[in-house]
Amino acid sequence: MTTTLPSWAGVEAAAELLTGVAEVTPLAHSRWLSELTGTEVLLKCENLQRTGSFKLRGAYTRIARLTDAERAAGVVAASAGNHAQGVALAAQMLGIKARIYMPEGAALPKVQATQGYGADIELTGVDVEASIVAAREYADRTGAILIHPFDHGDVVVGQGTVGLEILRQLPEVGTVLVPLGGGGLVAGIALLREVRPDVKVVGVQTAAVSPYVASLSAGTPMLVPGLPTMADGIAVAQPGAVPFAVVADLVDDVVTVTEESMSRALIGLLERAKLLVEPAGAAGVAALLDRPHDFDGPVVPVLSGGNIDALLLLEVIRHGLKAAGRFLSFRVHLTDRPGELMRLLTDLASMQVNILNVVHDRASEALGVGEVEVALQVATRGPGHADKVMTRLAALGYRRP
Repeated sequence: MTTTLPSWAGVEAAAELLTGVAEVTPLAHSRWLSELTGTEVLLKCENLQRTGSFKLRGAYTRIARLTDAERAAGVVAASAGNHAQGVALAAQMLGIKARIYMPEGAALPKVQATQGYGADIELTGVDVEASIVAAREYADRTGAILIHPFDHGDVVVGQGTVGLEILRQLPEVGTVLVPLGGGGLVAGIALLREVRPDVKVVGVQTAAVSPYVASLSAGTPMLVPGLPTMADGIAVAQPGAVPFAVVADLVDDVVTVTEESMSRALIGLLERAKLLVEPAGAAGVAALLDRPHDFDGPVVPVLSGGNIDALLLLEVIRHGLKAAGRFLSFRVHLTDRPGELMRLLTDLASMQVNILNVVHDRASEALGVGEVEVALQVATRGPGHADKVMTRLAALGYRRP
């Protein structure tokens, strides 16, 4: 087995290997984010890459460099989505048998897409960690080559071709903001600093799962238990040894973003940039929303992927609208007599509020005699409008529990 040590020369070699395989994704100017930050912002659209994410780059680079004997043994991987699709397509293009272990709860569109690339799928376990155990057991039992999603030099330099494209598309780039999970993508992009030390590279993790913060402080990869997050693409509990060494040496900073920031970023990209991006892929834009003046421009957030299940998208949009103050939920107590609910709805209509849902409850323990509780979900024009609505309701005498 040959392993390419992470280096800029390795990235350039990977770019040659990927010619005609991976798309050169566009760098799209964002007027919305440029106006917000006061500097030029351009979006690196890896959500438009083949398979919907950057993962094909590293997977193909890794698999293409296997020996004939290794290819004959086939490859195996574990993933909930993006890595699975990258490995499946790369193996199909190279004529190699692939087996992918995915959690039992993996989104159906991702399972179907992976199958569509010709891989054998095995659904096992409740999470990716269980799938990884099964994949390792299969590799040990059959001799198949385990294709790790980030902890290998060939994978790192393959992902680093994103950085090479950015330099070619925007030589004057000042900062690159990169979603950070296991570290393969940010480590690969950070290798550009070997030739352009003036460019800053910043990793962006979800605050729910942020092992790089603790690991960089400790000087070694740390296992850090995380919380549930919508950003499953970067929800990795421990950095890989190979990318960690690069990140510790070349990445300028690692910041974290909240679920609210990522959902607001996703909605902003939908509405303003007309781009569908998964929560993990929107992490760089979330960092800009949180810190609009902290990064030297021109700034390039990498939109690392766009694979999102439609049901999750509905939930994220609802979450994002609430975080942006455009989706308001509240309860009021009314006197239980004819016309009171109509009066409330009429008052809300006069404030230009769009009512989404109404629940009428007479069973709440907090109610007084002769009262009902009404729970409402409404759409507003933003935080200022929402504040005015609540102030006006109080002035009209509506009592909230």
